[in-house]
Amino acid sequence: MDLGEGLRQALAKISRATIIDAKTIREFNKELQKAMLTADVEVPLVFSLTKNIEEKALKSRPPAGLAPRDYITNIVYDELVKLVGKSYEPELKKQRVLLMGLYGSGKTTTAAKLAKFYQDRGLSAGVICCDVSRPAAYEQLETLAKQANVAFFGMKGEVDAAKIAKAGMEALKDKQVVICDTSGRNALDPGLISELKSVNKVFEPDAKILVVSADIGQVAGRQTREFDSAVKISGVIVTKMDGSGKGGGALSAANASQAHVLFIGTGEKMKDIESFNSEKFIGSLLGIPDIGSLVERVQSAVAEAGINPEEVDIEKFNMDSFYTQLKALNKMGPLKNVLGMMGMSDMPKDAVEKSESKLAKYKIIIASMTKSERNNERLLHEHSRIARIAKGSGTSEQDVRELVSDFNKMKKSFNLMKNDRNMKKFLAKMGA
Repeated sequence: MDLGEGLRQALAKISRATIIDAKTIREFNKELQKAMLTADVEVPLVFSLTKNIEEKALKSRPPAGLAPRDYITNIVYDELVKLVGKSYEPELKKQRVLLMGLYGSGKTTTAAKLAKFYQDRGLSAGVICCDVSRPAAYEQLETLAKQANVAFFGMKGEVDAAKIAKAGMEALKDKQVVICDTSGRNALDPGLISELKSVNKVFEPDAKILVVSADIGQVAGRQTREFDSAVKISGVIVTKMDGSGKGGGALSAANASQAHVLFIGTGEKMKDIESFNSEKFIGSLLGIPDIGSLVERVQSAVAEAGINPEEVDIEKFNMDSFYTQLKALNKMGPLKNVLGMMGMSDMPKDAVEKSESKLAKYKIIIASMTKSERNNERLLHEHSRIARIAKGSGTSEQDVRELVSDFNKMKKSFNLMKNDRNMKKFLAKMGA
């Protein structure tokens, strides 16, 4: 069970309680502790959190008209937000950033992602490869820099990281944001500390950021403390945060030092990095819909897919517009993440995978239809058309009939939503 699922299950249990008393709160806290410890949140953090929840819940009463579950959810939400710290708003200014971390943290990929993040916001950016210990580190960062369309500097074969950093600063002096990727190790040993200190002295970074992988759980907290003691970090980037199940590492890392989580990596693509928003992060753990992010993701996907916004017409719903939506959906990332933004994080994994497979198949089937068939699904009741489409798409006639059946159900739901004033505004916003 992942952290988000555990938290949501604990809240679901308390929603069935008729009385919220000391016994109920303590039983609820046991469920919370179990969920958080299973997800590798550090023990002291777990007991500190549940103690605060118990004190707040027992010393106050829900306001009139507020359900006990909603009241407890709000307390849990507030305490978790305090635990992970404040949200981060990146400063768009000239700066040097030193990245550090151990093997497997995703540090090199993060260097390119971060450079692209700033360059997409109007600042010229470049990366320096100061990883002199890992084979192919030079080639990897050079390739990633090309993908991100940012400048790259490295000295292949050079073993003096400080020398590379100095030369890189000169080579990229016209860039507003320069990110230095350093060597990693299996552990923070004296050799790595010495190398980091020498690069730090030459590079004189404005920010020293530790990159940790969310899937290492409690070790994230220990790593953060060790690096902070050695080099005094100014922030943390948590990678592989493409699911709420990996929240334990982020919680532990956020509390491990005075440094806060600055960014999180949410996928493998160069665009899959975002500044850390504690409210959004905790909301995803608790299953609270994030409509704002969903709208942003839809609009970004529509633009990336090269779709004319006029094609996303909320006044009609046919196979053509459905096909357009499927193209945009492909650009939105894993379906599980999209469902999470809608507050539907607990859909069974096999159901999500089956849905992804079905949608991919539907896209192929629709592509095999004629224009008139896409505009008028009633034509698809003819057996000869179904047979031709199935043959052209490499699917079965049953697959085509299933698409038509599902489409008709969606069309009914769409028409109901379209007549709802608030939903109409939302749909218009998503298609804008």
